[in-house]
Amino acid sequence: MAENGNKPYKAHVLVLPFPAQGHINPMLQFCKRLASKGLKTTFVNTLFISSNTQPSASSLISTATISDGYDSCGFAGAGDPGSYLAQFRSVGSETLSDLIKKLDGQGLRVDGLVYDPFLPWALDVAREFGLVGAAFFTQSCAVNNVYYHVRKGILKLPFEEEAILVPGLPPLKRSETPSFVGDYGSYPAFCDMLVNQFSNIDKADWVLFNTFYDLEEEVALIGSGSAVPDLVGYSTTAWLHQGGPAHQWCLSDQADPSDLSRPEGSCLLVEIERT
Repeated sequence: MAENGNKPYKAHVLVLPFPAQGHINPMLQFCKRLASKGLKTTFVNTLFISSNTQPSASSLISTATISDGYDSCGFAGAGDPGSYLAQFRSVGSETLSDLIKKLDGQGLRVDGLVYDPFLPWALDVAREFGLVGAAFFTQSCAVNNVYYHVRKGILKLPFEEEAILVPGLPPLKRSETPSFVGDYGSYPAFCDMLVNQFSNIDKADWVLFNTFYDLEEEVALIGSGSAVPDLVGYSTTAWLHQGGPAHQWCLSDQADPSDLSRPEGSCLLVEIERT
């Protein structure tokens, strides 16, 4: 850690989930884990979610809010998913920028942003401020593997084949694929959001997955060979890409918890015990 006067400097990371329970919970646990390793962390919710939840007392993390444009009613007040997502992108980008500026003015400079890829515009904001950007996928590698190949045009929608063939996965029936693509046209706004998680993923510094490596080893290795940045799986034990530059980095003296740098082009899967 770099020295700042007599106090060691702690890297400051914002963690921004999509405002839904299945996204908030895993990213909150990850936020706590980062804090336990010596980083300063701030967990960011929407104003509506924050006003309707009772946060547990924690001395490890700070909390902050941004607006999704529906502060009094949340998603329910938007009328339809497309309107909500468009408004969240517009208002969320502005208020996230305001939050970063506000924290900087309080002497709490932000160094990195861990964001939910449901909100790819968050990475654009991070880039505007020169922050390290890490995408945190809360769904399994297998599910995201399907969405990724739809995005790349390798899987064509609607599915017409009897067997859906996806690298790293066994042949799938249409009913075994995620419903947003398997039942194409049923939820067009959500389908677009899920596929567009990868719209700017190549610009992220890190890519993290909420997964168990032993259950998804083959699909995780498929992902590590694709044109995306470092991959990190977050679960219960530690696994490193043996012999790779990230592995050598972690074994070296550079592996400080506050060091947000990493070797270019490296692959790192780290599964961390949740507490």
